[in-house]
Amino acid sequence: MSLQSLALIDSWPVPTAAAGVVRADGAVLGVHGPAGHRFPLASVTKPLAAYAVLVAYEEGAVEFDEPAGPPGSTVRHLLAHTSGLAFDEHRVTAPPGERRLYSNAGFEQLGDHVAKATDIPFAEYLRQAVLEPLGMTSTSLEGSPAKDGVSTVEDLLRFAAEVQAPRLLDPLTVAEAMSVQYPGTKGVLPGYGHQNPNDWGLGFEIRGSKSPHWTGGSSSPRTFGHFGQSGTFLWVDPDAGLACVALADRAFGPWATEAWPVFTDAVLAEARRG
Repeated sequence: MSLQSLALIDSWPVPTAAAGVVRADGAVLGVHGPAGHRFPLASVTKPLAAYAVLVAYEEGAVEFDEPAGPPGSTVRHLLAHTSGLAFDEHRVTAPPGERRLYSNAGFEQLGDHVAKATDIPFAEYLRQAVLEPLGMTSTSLEGSPAKDGVSTVEDLLRFAAEVQAPRLLDPLTVAEAMSVQYPGTKGVLPGYGHQNPNDWGLGFEIRGSKSPHWTGGSSSPRTFGHFGQSGTFLWVDPDAGLACVALADRAFGPWATEAWPVFTDAVLAEARRG
């Protein structure tokens, strides 16, 4: 089976795009475009960084509820964007746990925290803990753990297969990461405005009842993942038993809000007909 709907990326107004779909059992259902091309991930870096934090948790280097970030904040708060830190500034704008304030600064403090706990620079820890074991040889972190990852569709399909059927982590740890943290918390989903609630797990955004949203109208509420301002996304729909990666080299904007849900609905529809 090779999903023909992946060819919809050819109609996107972008210089380069690639996409792929992988099942929960690791079977790749299709790839379209230059799957080995390295794209800047922007915020699709965050799920990779979060997975490294989960490894650090299982290794006993950190605990989810230990202090990290601004006063009163924890590792869990930082992962769930509820630390109170501003978007791109290391400045507190709300008490921890009160609002879902999407924060690159929070992930940077998270990376610093793990680096101190493990005595390994975070980019190297990510490589050792996640990228190397999964064979993600074309992926690297070249700066901030919030937004400076570079990867390929081929590599991210390996990661998406891992998230669906964990080998590096206990499935219970991954289930916790994909569960809503601080339920009922409202906030802004970048690019899509205020959401109430604005559900989030541990480093992974959860679709829930959000509208508008970058996934499809037929995506299940349990769908989780992330999109990036560089024109990238990765979603996992547990109800469909599928994950999809799409990478492009045009900044997120109206083209993406129009194209991505149509693409996702087409992929899901074709896979269900399967």
